Amino acid sequence: MAQNRIKPEWAPNEDNEAFTSFVLPKISDDESSLNKSKGNVKSIEYTLNQYIDGIKQNNRVILSKSITLVESNSPTHFDKAQEIVNAILPFTGNSIRIGITGSPGVGKSTFIESFGTMLTELGHRVAVLAIDPSSIRSRGSILGDKTRMEKLSRNPNAFIRPSSSSGTLGGVARKTRETMLLCEAAGYDIILIETVGVGQSEVTVKSMVDVFLVMLLPNSGDELQGIKKGIIELADILVVNKAEEENIPKALLTEALYKNAVHLLQHSIPNFIPPVLSVSALNSLGLDLVWQKITDFIKFTKEIQYFEHNRHKQLTEWFNALLNELIMRNILNIPKNQLILKNSENEILSNMISPVSAANKVFNEIFTS
Repeated sequence: MAQNRIKPEWAPNEDNEAFTSFVLPKISDDESSLNKSKGNVKSIEYTLNQYIDGIKQNNRVILSKSITLVESNSPTHFDKAQEIVNAILPFTGNSIRIGITGSPGVGKSTFIESFGTMLTELGHRVAVLAIDPSSIRSRGSILGDKTRMEKLSRNPNAFIRPSSSSGTLGGVARKTRETMLLCEAAGYDIILIETVGVGQSEVTVKSMVDVFLVMLLPNSGDELQGIKKGIIELADILVVNKAEEENIPKALLTEALYKNAVHLLQHSIPNFIPPVLSVSALNSLGLDLVWQKITDFIKFTKEIQYFEHNRHKQLTEWFNALLNELIMRNILNIPKNQLILKNSENEILSNMISPVSAANKVFNEIFTS
């Protein structure tokens, strides 16, 4: 290719290749047609059976395309996505679903990369659904977890899917549950869901996983003041990260403080005390103990029949939430109802009526008039 480069006539005679520019000859007709034919590969449309077979065979291209359909807001894509999800349901539910949250800077991505790598070495197949913060303007992902988990993204037994939080408080992507089902059907037996950070709606993450990990910084107990009590009450396992070098004493002190604190909190499982442990994700230390605690928790919940009960509860809550959202969306799309709602909002802002009375008034006007 170098001999085909044409040196521009304005370039000085004494310059060298490190400085000068070159003009490249135009692409030949043969090369142009070849590039066009390559581009056509991206526009392949798969049949439903091809999607199902591709997902079951862990064809990453088809799996990724299926997830894109699930995440799309297009009505056409919605119908196709639901066909796919319904068809793969018999092949789902065989994974351990793990939610991971923690304040920004706690090292969630580093932990997931080290932890996920360890799990693949143990023979597991790991899917990471990394919920990125989203741009306020574009709603697109900002950080891009594949760039933050470079080693794991190259692992043949791992699959990473960054997903925008779409502005949702707590970073729960709208279609995370469906994506999780697709990954299970593809044979991934460990699903890790990383969220943006600690917030009220991390409850939603808890409602879709079997084990909920809350990660903490080794701040000698300062975190006890900063982290929300409600999040700690949701935790099944507490992990103090960055226990390395000069942080080790702080990490051990933080661990001890939280071990005392969790006894004062009420877990969803009566008499269960969440374990607290320190790790160094950067140095891959203590990760085997985290996995042991997870497997112990899964075994325990299955023995007391909480595991299956919890999954059934999650499905019914998911169904009810979707149904309520669908009903509200369709009701508020009716122009007459929009006018009723707007009038009530104006009355509230004018201190003519309380929000409680206004809500009852709107309900009566829509459903009883």
